[in-house]
Amino acid sequence: MAAPSLHSSNLTSFPTSHAMTKNVLSILSLFFLVLYPSFAMATSANTFGENTQGIKYDLFPEILKEEAVARLNELGKVSDANDYLERTFQSPASIRAGNLLRAWMEDAGLKTWVDQMGNVHGRADGINPSEKALLIGSHLDTVIDAGYFDGSLGIICAISALKALNATRRLDKLRRPVEVIAFSDEEGVRFQSTFLGSAAIAGLLPVSALQIHDKNGVTVKGALGASSIETTEENLLQLKYEPESVWGYVEVHIEQGPVLETVGLPLGLVKGIAGQTRLKVTVRGTQGHAGTVPMNMRQDPMVAAAELIVFLESLCKQPDYYLSYDGQCASSTVESLAGSLVCTVGEISSWPSASNVIPGQVTFTVDVRAMDDTGREAIIYEFSNRLYHMCDRRSVFCNVERKHDANAVVCDPGLSTELKSASHAALKRITGEDPGDVPVLMSGAGHDAMAMSHLTKVGMLFVRCRGGISHSPAEHVLDDDIWAAGMAVLTFLETLL
Repeated sequence: MAAPSLHSSNLTSFPTSHAMTKNVLSILSLFFLVLYPSFAMATSANTFGENTQGIKYDLFPEILKEEAVARLNELGKVSDANDYLERTFQSPASIRAGNLLRAWMEDAGLKTWVDQMGNVHGRADGINPSEKALLIGSHLDTVIDAGYFDGSLGIICAISALKALNATRRLDKLRRPVEVIAFSDEEGVRFQSTFLGSAAIAGLLPVSALQIHDKNGVTVKGALGASSIETTEENLLQLKYEPESVWGYVEVHIEQGPVLETVGLPLGLVKGIAGQTRLKVTVRGTQGHAGTVPMNMRQDPMVAAAELIVFLESLCKQPDYYLSYDGQCASSTVESLAGSLVCTVGEISSWPSASNVIPGQVTFTVDVRAMDDTGREAIIYEFSNRLYHMCDRRSVFCNVERKHDANAVVCDPGLSTELKSASHAALKRITGEDPGDVPVLMSGAGHDAMAMSHLTKVGMLFVRCRGGISHSPAEHVLDDDIWAAGMAVLTFLETLL
């Protein structure tokens, strides 16, 4: 292939009023290309920035912005529903989306395959295929009535960055392998079991997961078999990557919150992912007629549940008051909760549900998240303790079940420093201005990085989304922010050259 051309606009400015000067520039351009091939330009690019040495380089708007945006829009139309986006584990749309991603990976110069859990892989071996690999990934499945960016953005940014390296003949110069993984399931919509894809890679998924069934009675194994993927207990266990073969894991994801939009920056570094506990609270009282049971004789589970929910809000808004008062944890733990604790009642139901009946039973869910696992446990202890006292006072029966637990994940400091530096450099490359300090955020939502942290060190970048809205058709990321995210991944990958 002919060497990419370098125009005078790609170099430090020189006088160009004489033909001799133009000839000198041409000679210097060729000389520069020979000495610095890693900075070769793609022939189709026409937008440039400048690094700290004053060397001009390509900003790849066609790949990192225009094509990436087009691909996200195309992927967003791959759905199992006609009127909204729905793409669940091994559904027909999921298979089509996987095929699209695989084709785009191959277009970027990656060798591809699909594993026994439906994860789509694309790998560049680099100079030394036996070196520990950098994994970059996110999920290709969606919630019901989803937006276009949750999960998909991280996959597309990674593919685009590697394509930019391939376009400048640098892909095979990576010092270690780089592998993009589009995980088959993170949301857990179909089988009510999150992280099927990444948990298999990390070695966390038990073989019993193959027998989990959806609402139609189809098992995970059956869903894979319908897609011509024959998964056995043996080859499921073989999916696990050995820690000695992996250098680290990086994930780019929309923020799903309003902080970056508030501070006016497109990228933020994730310092950690909050630990999470889900509870199911059952309150039982005495069912009765709404018009005939006197107020002072009622054992009303609805009113008791309302009191509990209001107390939960107070506890999570002012943990320092309740926990300090009872001496449940150290001051440092209480302080950490003040910056990360969130508590939510997401579901509530009563039986019987009628306007003229005092219900006999009320159930509601509690979701507690915090970066400090000890603090999260202290909150749950305090809530449960107060709950039983309140229920005794109201003469109702209460029960608390723990339905889900996941410990907090702290992102690797070294990897985070590199990602923060890459983000800063990427924004400066695109805008030509110093963007200031890259914000550091906590993730309250779960991500594949939680599962992958059991395999290797992890790092994450957040991308600004409009209004902080996610899991909704209103989910939106600006085209320029997609460009910034892709440039950040590319800048990070360039440190591996």
